[in-house]
Amino acid sequence: MKYLITGGAGFIGSHLVDLLIAEGNEVVVFDDFSTGSRDNLKRHSESKLLKVIEGSILNPNQLKSAIAGVDRIIHLAAAVGVFNIVQHPLKSLRTNITGSENVFDLALEHRLPVLIASSSEVYGKNNADSLSEDADRIIGAPQKIRWSYSDAKAIDESMAVAMNMQAGLETRIVRLFNTVGPRQVGRYGMVVPRFVSAALKNDPIEIYGTGNQTRCFGQVYDISRAILAVDRCHDAIGRPINVGVNSEISILDLAKKIKLLTSSQSKVVFKSYEEVYSKGFEDMERRVPNNSLLKSITGWNPTRTIDEIINDICAYIRQF
Repeated sequence: MKYLITGGAGFIGSHLVDLLIAEGNEVVVFDDFSTGSRDNLKRHSESKLLKVIEGSILNPNQLKSAIAGVDRIIHLAAAVGVFNIVQHPLKSLRTNITGSENVFDLALEHRLPVLIASSSEVYGKNNADSLSEDADRIIGAPQKIRWSYSDAKAIDESMAVAMNMQAGLETRIVRLFNTVGPRQVGRYGMVVPRFVSAALKNDPIEIYGTGNQTRCFGQVYDISRAILAVDRCHDAIGRPINVGVNSEISILDLAKKIKLLTSSQSKVVFKSYEEVYSKGFEDMERRVPNNSLLKSITGWNPTRTIDEIINDICAYIRQF
């Protein structure tokens, strides 16, 4: 098969490239390198199975240049990270909505199956014990820019569903929950690499908010396998699938665990959301996926524990 991966030089995208090339597939990576890195793909620099095209999903003509001979599209390119969304809201909205529309139009023109990456952000402030795919969205006021990413991803999902229902396009949607692992950077607000980097340097580990908020972290290798499993599953067509693990940990306990595993002398300090983001910033207290649909239609199961995830990230960061 020949895959087009938008955002293929990014954190998750580059791991998908690894898996696909290991299977013998051809991969075209289309990336503007705003957050992705060529270093993420360097292990394939001599491979004839990989082609890298620099371009923006906001430019339809550049997108068309990447489509030749492609069998499937995996659309990952997006503005990501809370810092990025809050600091660049207009650019983020255009990238996440108009960019996805351009990808869908291209897929429809060439009748290509397309998988899009959505996010658990679509659930907003819904803090249910187990968020299933049909759970309600609970979103803050539109003027609170923090929720614009959630809105944009919900629109992406709606476009994918409508494309399938009205145009018969083979679309799939993965709702990703807190994916972490090697190659992820902390400068856009990603909590685990930020904590690990601080711990390894014995710098203060900064918790935003109370630290009582909980998250569920999935290792990128496990999540990448799940994405490909969904892409190859007929029962996944035309609907969102939660992709994540349901092992819950508080942010404070995460900081303590990272200190322990790294033998760090770091102090844990707390900052209010207003100190870090802006006045009126809202966060969610809990986000736990119900991943039973994913497991039932693909047979997927995670293999990495939170301790193994932290150790993987430590080993990666220590290389630099």
